Amino acid sequence: MKSTYTDSGSCVEWARPVGGVLVRDSKRPAGARIPVQPAAWAALVDWAKTHEV
Repeated sequence: MKSTYTDSGSCVEWARPVGGVLVRDSKRPAGARIPVQPAAWAALVDWAKTHEV
């Protein structure tokens, strides 16, 4: 999924295949996909909801 809250193009995209989360830079769709544990991704999302980034 891609963030809909940015006009700058500076965001990340994420996918949720079975057993994990993959994150990549939206400006480099052919670039590396970083695997993240689902619990770590959930913690980051929760943190971002309560902090200005």
